[in-house]
Amino acid sequence: MVRGWHRGDCHVHSRRSHGGELTPEQLAAAARAAGLDFIAITEHNTADTHGALGSLTGDDLLVILGQEVVTDAGHWLALGVGPGQVIDWRDGPVDRRVAEVRRGGGLCVVAHPFAPYPSGTFTYPFDGFDAVEVWNGRWRSDLPWNADNEAALAAWGGDLAAGVRQGRWRPAIGNSDAHLAGQLGTPQTVVRAAARTTAAVLAGLRAGHCWIAGSAGIRLSCAAGAGARAAGIGEHLRTDGEPVVVRAEISGVPSGVVTFHTDRGRTHRDVLPRDGTGSVRWSTSVRDSAFVRVEVRHPTGHMAALTNPIILT
Repeated sequence: MVRGWHRGDCHVHSRRSHGGELTPEQLAAAARAAGLDFIAITEHNTADTHGALGSLTGDDLLVILGQEVVTDAGHWLALGVGPGQVIDWRDGPVDRRVAEVRRGGGLCVVAHPFAPYPSGTFTYPFDGFDAVEVWNGRWRSDLPWNADNEAALAAWGGDLAAGVRQGRWRPAIGNSDAHLAGQLGTPQTVVRAAARTTAAVLAGLRAGHCWIAGSAGIRLSCAAGAGARAAGIGEHLRTDGEPVVVRAEISGVPSGVVTFHTDRGRTHRDVLPRDGTGSVRWSTSVRDSAFVRVEVRHPTGHMAALTNPIILT
């Protein structure tokens, strides 16, 4: 249980969910094989697997109790619920159910807001939710549902620009939504947490101290500095009007395209070497940028990694 960066997948299903083929034990084994530090098993509107999860958690893997709340107006993830707790979306308005999860210390995440099937499009207001799942499943240029991930990212980006100006914003996370063998951990959210515990992981996600990786082989770090001060992903950098230097270190994305984004849109572009390892620097100021975040795409255009913002004040 050590402070640092932990890789996980907060949206996975066992055979207790429609379309799932794995047992909870097989999910835990797959998570360990993928090198994940935590997973959240989020069955569709049920807590049937909660009783089996205690035996799956160990020093090498945290299993978070969760639920995918499936409604006629969209899906959302309730993470960190109590054992056996079921969030019944039919019992009152959604904001009451969200408040119920949050009162217990849980995290509420908008799930795949533009999924192309009945009930997949999220029509509730984002207000009250803690985070947005901007990356759901494999992001490949030859798959039609990549338009949904692109739409989710664009909607989150617009909400982010407005939210930072108003002093509040919702972090982005990415999950596999795994139902079948071989899906778990693609993508995965990498979160900075004080410990590998449910409370610490959820706190890191809530604060936006996290980034999303398309696979376990991708590494990324990002920091911004102004004078003697520095800040990392999800943190605030007080600039005192001094120039800001942003630096991103990436590996695992051969010839990857790195772009920096602010409230003014995409502001800088660079290309990684063919071996996929490199460092990208860019300079800005608080006058020109309210925040900076990073995207890394494969040469084919599909996403490899993306970060939450560093806020400039």
